Amino acid sequence: MKPAQYLKTKISDPGARLGPHTVRLIKGAVPEYIKLSQFQDLSWRTMGKYAKTKTNQLQQLDDSLLKAHMKIRPEEYLAYVLMATLVSAIIGIAIAIVVGVLIFGILGVALILRILVAGLAIGLLPVMAYFLLLSGPGGKAKSRGRDIDKRIAAAMSFISAMASADVNIDVIFKELSRQKVYGEIHQEAAWITRDTELLGADILTAIKKAARRSPSAKFQDFLQGVITTSTSGGQLKPYFLLKAEEYQKENKLALKSQMETLGMLAESFVTVVVAFPLFLVLILAIMAIVGGGDPDFMLLMLYVIVIGMIPVSQFGFIFVIWNMSKEAAM
Repeated sequence: MKPAQYLKTKISDPGARLGPHTVRLIKGAVPEYIKLSQFQDLSWRTMGKYAKTKTNQLQQLDDSLLKAHMKIRPEEYLAYVLMATLVSAIIGIAIAIVVGVLIFGILGVALILRILVAGLAIGLLPVMAYFLLLSGPGGKAKSRGRDIDKRIAAAMSFISAMASADVNIDVIFKELSRQKVYGEIHQEAAWITRDTELLGADILTAIKKAARRSPSAKFQDFLQGVITTSTSGGQLKPYFLLKAEEYQKENKLALKSQMETLGMLAESFVTVVVAFPLFLVLILAIMAIVGGGDPDFMLLMLYVIVIGMIPVSQFGFIFVIWNMSKEAAM
């Protein structure tokens, strides 16, 4: 039984060679070699054997690194995390000795405070380094997933337009991989093209692998739908058009929700940043004039409100609104 037209790839043609095969690259293209940094190489040589024994962590880390598109093996990255934690512990001990013993000892600081500072330096610094570095791939994968979710509506319009011209599915993903405007989606499409053209996989197998390693639930759902539609004998063109319309509606709803959130933030800004500090300043000023409290304390509170509270609250609202507008523009 001949494969359907939309499933044709280079290896589905009669007489094509399966498995690894010679591929003509662009003139001047060179292989990309993955090299560890000097510190990572030292970490692998030092902690590599111990890192290989952590099978549970390696499995989770492998999934996170794959979804984050970080080109490093999980055992190498775990060795890097362990080495960085050890270095952080040494730095923490040095800080505890210099600050807690020498400097605070010369200044005559209380013993309890010196012990507290030393304990925080020794315990908190390596713990923070371990968990921050270990969660780094997962955080990057989530960031890639958010980028895919924001751009998937536009990418579906591109895919549906290509499908309307009766372009094969493998060519669609290949063309999508060349469109850097779609952010991380073009990277996902590039990996699908790599699996089909360089590794010799058929298009459905490549899409299945892409669905497993994608950090976006929406993109996973889309790819699983491609597989289900293809294997059940359905047509991909109506499916692409349907998904493009669905993601466009979801995008409109998300923008509407964001506008409502901005409106709520604007009302909160007027209440918290403008009206409340103004009333508080007036009340404190009247109390200082009438003599209902300590004038020095009232003056100190006025300085705290004017110099501290108002600028900090303004910058907080500015950062939140800037972050929301930045996400909307992606």
